[in-house]
Amino acid sequence: MRRATRWWWIVLQLAVILSIAGGVSAADDDRKAVGEAAARFYGALNQMFTGELAPMIAVWSHAKDVVYMGPAGDVQIGWDQVLTSWKAQAAMKLGGKVQAEGMRITVGRDLAVTHNVETGENTKDGQLQKVSIRATNVFRKEKGQWKMIGHHTDLLPYLKP
Repeated sequence: MRRATRWWWIVLQLAVILSIAGGVSAADDDRKAVGEAAARFYGALNQMFTGELAPMIAVWSHAKDVVYMGPAGDVQIGWDQVLTSWKAQAAMKLGGKVQAEGMRITVGRDLAVTHNVETGENTKDGQLQKVSIRATNVFRKEKGQWKMIGHHTDLLPYLKP
């Protein structure tokens, strides 16, 4: 009887270790997937600077609760308003490139947040404009994919209406 008890104790311990390892692996997978979703957003942002909007549409959730608080100072709530804002920005064709630096990723079960600095440059009215602003991005897992549901940045004076 003692051997059977020891055997079950060992099996139980292994089960716990494997479940913890599996949880860590799943968390690592989600962290990697959120990083990839953030990279897609920044790729889409740079394509939007050339007037190409399709990649930006693909990275965002199209839900009514999404929020965009961009560098022009506007606040857009709901996919319809967010899309309208991105269309207006795409029409500006600011050119240039922005990249995320020092990204920190925090992942929960269905929500994730990234914090980073956006650096680069755009062109507005023929003038080169430097970009160095803080950004917070929020993602939600929808049908197994991480979609952006929030983007909030510091202001860029050259984008004010």
